[in-house]
Amino acid sequence: MKPELMDILCCPKCKSDLELTVKEKSEEEIITGTLKCAKCNIIYPIEEAIPNLLVPEE
Repeated sequence: MKPELMDILCCPKCKSDLELTVKEKSEEEIITGTLKCAKCNIIYPIEEAIPNLLVPEE
């Protein structure tokens, strides 16, 4: 995932901003990490440079 995507990404459930936590990155991309919504506390994983923004089933 390119870091510039943080400017346009939001929580798909409530549309709030997401907080990025980086676990592994290369020079250009975030390889693994998480995106957390501060409002609804859903954590979206980033794996193999792809953010998974599917809302978990309740």
